[in-house]
Amino acid sequence: MSPRQLILDLPVRTSTGRDDFFVTAANQDAVAVIDAWPDWPAPVMVLTGPPGSGKSHLSDVWASLAGARKVAAAAIRAAALADLLAAAALVVDDAPGEALDEAGFFHLLNLARETRSFLLIAARADPAHWPVSLPDLRTRLMALDVVRLGAPDDHLLRGLIVKQFQDRQIGIDEAVVSYMLARMERSFEAVGRLVAAIDRAALAEQARITRAFVARIMADEAEPDLFGED
Repeated sequence: MSPRQLILDLPVRTSTGRDDFFVTAANQDAVAVIDAWPDWPAPVMVLTGPPGSGKSHLSDVWASLAGARKVAAAAIRAAALADLLAAAALVVDDAPGEALDEAGFFHLLNLARETRSFLLIAARADPAHWPVSLPDLRTRLMALDVVRLGAPDDHLLRGLIVKQFQDRQIGIDEAVVSYMLARMERSFEAVGRLVAAIDRAALAEQARITRAFVARIMADEAEPDLFGED
């Protein structure tokens, strides 16, 4: 048995600049909205999409452009709204979160309008489907402009695979990428989990990432939540 290397759980440096974002039919509408700022049709924009679809990346791009602060939806509280909008631009991430302060969020939307501040709200679901009980907030949410990140196409998945290996300082052969793309679950989350599994195994075994190596790792990692099997 070949020796295995001890793996340190070090953070991956993810490149999140505008030029690092792959534009395809699945996300071109959302990218166009970010690029159009500050000429938005309304000061508040909601960006929706499944986990790993690029919401955080795009919101980071916009935050850099607008000089915006970024906070989780769960951190929104009425008492801190003035500080949150001090820069007249704010990213609200992971909305609505598990415990949304509905009154605080309602006042945030109102204050943004009054102060002519910009808000970019990143969420998995359209605001009209958020489980809120405050009638005034529900009315506000249903009126917000929404731009959606769609399901990934082949071009986007291929780009994501290459990018995630590059973020880990790993060069990858096109034949390996094509092999993965043809056999893996077609989701953003699956890309991240599979690349991480391949990287861990390659470090542990001090192995080259070849097609045969990837085939073995994919077989080992074949679980219902990764490859969509029953």
